Amino acid sequence: MIYLTRRERFNAAHRLYREDWSEEKNMEVFGKCSNPNWHGHNYVLFVTVKGELKPELGYVVDLKVLSRLIREHIIDKLDHKNLNLEVEFMKDRMVSTEQIAIAIWQELEPPVGSLGVELHCIRLEETENNFVEYFGK
Repeated sequence: MIYLTRRERFNAAHRLYREDWSEEKNMEVFGKCSNPNWHGHNYVLFVTVKGELKPELGYVVDLKVLSRLIREHIIDKLDHKNLNLEVEFMKDRMVSTEQIAIAIWQELEPPVGSLGVELHCIRLEETENNFVEYFGK
Protein backbone atom coordinates (compact mmCIF):
# COMPACT_ATOMS: atom_id res chain seq x y z
CA MET A 1 0.00 0.00 0.00
CA ILE A 2 1.34 3.42 -1.01
CA TYR A 3 0.25 6.69 0.64
CA LEU A 4 0.44 9.82 -1.50
CA THR A 5 -0.23 13.37 -0.31
CA ARG A 6 -1.10 16.46 -2.31
CA ARG A 7 -0.83 19.92 -0.72
CA GLU A 8 -3.13 22.77 -1.73
CA ARG A 9 -3.80 26.20 -0.23
CA PHE A 10 -6.79 28.48 0.16
CA ASN A 11 -7.67 31.68 1.99
CA ALA A 12 -11.03 32.09 3.64
CA ALA A 13 -12.93 34.01 6.29
CA HIS A 14 -15.22 32.59 8.95
CA ARG A 15 -16.75 33.22 12.33
CA LEU A 16 -17.30 30.84 15.21
CA TYR A 17 -20.67 31.59 16.76
CA ARG A 18 -24.03 30.16 17.59
CA GLU A 19 -27.11 32.07 16.52
CA ASP A 20 -29.01 30.80 19.56
CA TRP A 21 -26.46 32.44 21.90
CA SER A 22 -26.07 36.12 22.77
CA GLU A 23 -23.11 38.08 21.41
CA GLU A 24 -21.72 38.11 24.95
CA LYS A 25 -21.88 34.32 25.29
CA ASN A 26 -20.32 33.85 21.83
CA MET A 27 -17.45 36.17 22.78
CA GLU A 28 -17.03 34.40 26.12
CA VAL A 29 -16.81 30.95 24.49
CA PHE A 30 -15.14 31.68 21.13
CA GLY A 31 -13.23 34.90 21.90
CA LYS A 32 -11.88 36.85 18.95
CA CYS A 33 -12.86 33.98 16.65
CA SER A 34 -16.43 35.21 17.15
CA ASN A 35 -15.72 38.67 15.72
CA PRO A 36 -19.00 39.81 14.09
CA ASN A 37 -16.91 41.22 11.22
CA TRP A 38 -15.29 37.82 10.57
CA HIS A 39 -11.64 36.80 10.57
CA GLY A 40 -9.58 34.83 8.11
CA HIS A 41 -6.88 32.22 7.68
CA ASN A 42 -4.39 31.10 5.07
CA TYR A 43 -5.29 27.42 5.16
CA VAL A 44 -3.01 24.63 4.00
CA LEU A 45 -4.82 21.46 2.95
CA PHE A 46 -3.11 18.07 2.68
CA VAL A 47 -5.09 15.32 0.97
CA THR A 48 -3.62 11.84 1.44
CA VAL A 49 -4.81 8.94 -0.68
CA LYS A 50 -3.78 5.31 -0.54
CA GLY A 51 -3.68 2.57 -3.09
CA GLU A 52 -1.60 0.01 -4.87
CA LEU A 53 1.21 0.99 -7.19
CA LYS A 54 0.15 0.66 -10.82
CA PRO A 55 3.13 -1.21 -12.29
CA GLU A 56 2.44 -0.09 -15.84
CA LEU A 57 2.51 3.58 -14.76
CA GLY A 58 4.91 3.54 -11.82
CA TYR A 59 2.58 5.47 -9.54
CA VAL A 60 -0.61 5.19 -7.49
CA VAL A 61 -2.54 8.04 -9.10
CA ASP A 62 -1.77 10.83 -11.53
CA LEU A 63 -1.02 13.88 -9.35
CA LYS A 64 -2.28 16.28 -12.02
CA VAL A 65 -5.65 14.52 -12.01
CA LEU A 66 -5.78 14.45 -8.20
CA SER A 67 -4.87 18.14 -8.02
CA ARG A 68 -7.55 19.06 -10.55
CA LEU A 69 -10.14 17.05 -8.61
CA ILE A 70 -9.21 18.79 -5.31
CA ARG A 71 -9.33 22.18 -7.00
CA GLU A 72 -12.74 21.56 -8.61
CA HIS A 73 -14.43 20.03 -5.58
CA ILE A 74 -12.78 22.00 -2.77
CA ILE A 75 -10.41 24.87 -3.51
CA ASP A 76 -12.60 26.67 -6.07
CA LYS A 77 -15.49 26.52 -3.58
CA LEU A 78 -13.51 27.73 -0.53
CA ASP A 79 -10.80 30.09 -1.75
CA HIS A 80 -11.44 33.75 -0.92
CA LYS A 81 -14.90 32.93 0.39
CA ASN A 82 -16.78 33.48 3.63
CA LEU A 83 -17.19 29.90 4.82
CA ASN A 84 -20.26 30.74 6.91
CA LEU A 85 -22.14 32.45 4.08
CA GLU A 86 -20.87 31.33 0.69
CA VAL A 87 -19.99 27.64 0.89
CA GLU A 88 -22.91 25.30 0.34
CA PHE A 89 -21.27 22.25 1.92
CA MET A 90 -20.62 24.23 5.13
CA LYS A 91 -24.26 25.27 5.48
CA ASP A 92 -25.77 24.50 8.91
CA ARG A 93 -22.37 23.57 10.39
CA MET A 94 -20.22 25.26 13.00
CA VAL A 95 -17.35 26.51 10.87
CA SER A 96 -14.52 25.14 13.01
CA THR A 97 -11.39 23.65 11.48
CA GLU A 98 -12.61 20.22 12.59
CA GLN A 99 -15.93 20.66 10.79
CA ILE A 100 -14.23 22.02 7.67
CA ALA A 101 -11.95 18.95 7.54
CA ILE A 102 -14.93 16.59 7.91
CA ALA A 103 -16.86 18.44 5.19
CA ILE A 104 -13.85 18.31 2.84
CA TRP A 105 -13.62 14.55 3.42
CA GLN A 106 -17.31 14.13 2.61
CA GLU A 107 -16.94 16.16 -0.59
CA LEU A 108 -13.78 14.38 -1.75
CA GLU A 109 -14.39 10.75 -0.83
CA PRO A 110 -16.62 9.84 -3.83
CA PRO A 111 -14.56 11.54 -6.56
CA VAL A 112 -11.27 10.29 -5.11
CA GLY A 113 -12.67 6.76 -5.14
CA SER A 114 -13.43 7.14 -8.84
CA LEU A 115 -9.66 7.46 -9.42
CA GLY A 116 -9.09 3.93 -8.14
CA VAL A 117 -7.58 5.04 -4.82
CA GLU A 118 -8.98 5.50 -1.33
CA LEU A 119 -9.06 8.71 0.69
CA HIS A 120 -6.84 8.19 3.74
CA CYS A 121 -6.52 11.53 5.52
CA ILE A 122 -7.49 15.17 5.37
CA ARG A 123 -5.04 17.42 7.18
CA LEU A 124 -6.08 21.04 7.44
CA GLU A 125 -3.67 23.61 8.85
CA GLU A 126 -5.42 26.74 10.10
CA THR A 127 -2.28 28.39 11.48
CA GLU A 128 1.34 27.35 11.80
CA ASN A 129 0.48 26.08 15.29
CA ASN A 130 -2.96 24.51 14.76
CA PHE A 131 -4.07 21.73 12.45
CA VAL A 132 -6.66 18.96 12.27
CA GLU A 133 -6.31 15.48 10.82
CA TYR A 134 -9.41 13.52 9.87
CA PHE A 135 -9.32 9.86 8.81
CA GLY A 136 -13.04 9.34 8.15
CA LYS A 137 -15.48 7.59 10.41
